Amino acid sequence: QVQLVESGGGLVQAGVSLRLSCEASGRTFESYAMGWFRQAPGAEREFVTAISWGGARTIYADSVKGRFTISRDNAKNTVYLRMNSLKPEDTGVYYCARDRAIRRPVLASTGIQYDLWGQGTQVTVSS
Repeated sequence: QVQLVESGGGLVQAGVSLRLSCEASGRTFESYAMGWFRQAPGAEREFVTAISWGGARTIYADSVKGRFTISRDNAKNTVYLRMNSLKPEDTGVYYCARDRAIRRPVLASTGIQYDLWGQGTQVTVSS
C-alpha cells in the first residue's frame, strides 16, 4: 500500500526558509505528478504547487510564486517544497498528494484530482 509521509515543518519567524519533504512508499512514484496543498486554521484547503511526474513542469499558486519551489527526486521517491521568505499567512498544515491519474499531461490544481494524501506537517510562521 502506497503511503506519503511529510516532514520538515516547524515554528519559524517570518522571513526565514523551510524545506518540507514528502517520501512515498511503493514503486510507481515516478509515474505520478505530485502536489502540495495547505490548510490554515478555519480555512479551506488550498493548492500550493504541483510538479509533473518527470519533474520538468511545475505550477504555483499566485500567493507563493517566486518564494516557493517544488522539486522531486524520483530515485529517492521524494518530493520537496522549499519555502523562502515565509510570511505569517503561510501558516497551516501542509499536505503532499499524489495525482489520481498516471502521467497526467496537464498538472492539476484542485484537490479532487489527487487521490493519495499524506498526514500533513504543521508550519507556523510568527511575525
